[in-house]
Amino acid sequence: MAGKILIVDDVATNRIVLKVKLASAFYETVQAACGAEALKLARGMRPDLVLLDVELPDMNGIEVCRRLKADPATSDIPVVMVTAFHDHARKMEALAAGAEEVFWKPLDEAVLMARLRSLLRARETAEQLGLRDGTYRELGFAEGPQPFAGPALVGLIAGRAETALAWKRDLTGHLNDRLQVLDGTAVLGDLGSGPVPDVFVVAADLARPGDGLTLMSELRSRPATRFSAVCVMLPRAGRDTAAMALDLGASDLIEPGADPVEMALRIRTQIARKRQSDRLRASLENGLRLAMTDPLTGLNNRRYALPHLARIAERARAAGRQFAVMVLDLDRFKAINDSRGHAAGDAVLIEVAARLRGNLRAVDLLARIGGEEFLVALPDTTPEAAQATAERLRRVIGDRPVPMPDGAAAIPVTLSIGLALGPGPASVEDLVDLADRALMGSKADGRNIVTVGRSAA
Repeated sequence: MAGKILIVDDVATNRIVLKVKLASAFYETVQAACGAEALKLARGMRPDLVLLDVELPDMNGIEVCRRLKADPATSDIPVVMVTAFHDHARKMEALAAGAEEVFWKPLDEAVLMARLRSLLRARETAEQLGLRDGTYRELGFAEGPQPFAGPALVGLIAGRAETALAWKRDLTGHLNDRLQVLDGTAVLGDLGSGPVPDVFVVAADLARPGDGLTLMSELRSRPATRFSAVCVMLPRAGRDTAAMALDLGASDLIEPGADPVEMALRIRTQIARKRQSDRLRASLENGLRLAMTDPLTGLNNRRYALPHLARIAERARAAGRQFAVMVLDLDRFKAINDSRGHAAGDAVLIEVAARLRGNLRAVDLLARIGGEEFLVALPDTTPEAAQATAERLRRVIGDRPVPMPDGAAAIPVTLSIGLALGPGPASVEDLVDLADRALMGSKADGRNIVTVGRSAA
């Protein structure tokens, strides 16, 4: 499934229609008919997103949203609100309560689905960063003191300079941050000459229709601006543009004619999220790199891997999803050290680590847990996908000899892999042991193969 969505609406027909739409996109759905039931399900089931009607029989949907955001157990769950009343004041109240988006009925299905995809992608990234940060804390590495957060920098890019200047004038009374009008044709070349905006507000249409979306894609691809938020200002007829912008990576959309208060609220939300993700990344980079990595290969070490694997398992059980564990071992590695020397052995390990890293997702765990032994964990996967990944890793190591930095003859290397699937009834330790026994089976059956461990249970 693509994710679990809680639908909250007191009208059964509305819930059924939404369920059918979401099921066609392979979302799992849970339903609630009132606010109290929604709060209980959200806390107990931890859905990936809440689709919440404003009008409910027992309490206002905005109050439900406010309570969800105030509860640490549910505060990180994105909330999309839906209302039949085109009431701008209610929309602003919902956004101020923490809703990520508010849609009017009847729903534009294409834009709704694109917005859900965008929010779920962002949540997955934030969740993985938080998961790793939690592992770091569990191991006793406290977060460093927080630096003073001064005003953010907001870059404004429109098709005409006069338009961007008007945005700046409108926002000045509502934001305490620095507002900078940027030239859309020169911004990419100017990025290295000064501070990089935390948030870009980009008109979807610049010199030509759609130019703003092309610019956004470029900003997303550049290291300097990869983590900056991008709010896209939609054109008047923006239905198709809205869905496309979200799928291309827009952090948020601003409708044409949006008042300055709404613009400022959306920008402040993106600033807060960007700073939170920056903090998590900095924490991981500064702490885990030193304490949790193998100095030779740059991979995570055993000290980090096993606690993090336990967190992956805990999350999988809570979400009702599967994950996979692999133990990988280089075949006849001792012979390389004996015949070619330890420098050659180190070169092999460095190259193998790089190939493995290059063939895994960013959310996957890769660690060196022994001399020539590696551990891989694949969150949110299927048995078929896990086995395909294991076979790919085996091939990427064995299909090409490892070149030597001194120009000596390249060294052929193969990899044996043991694979186990979780969560199941087994503990993390049992799963690793199962994968390790499967690895021994691969060695016994001739090496350079993948063996799937079968639990006695």
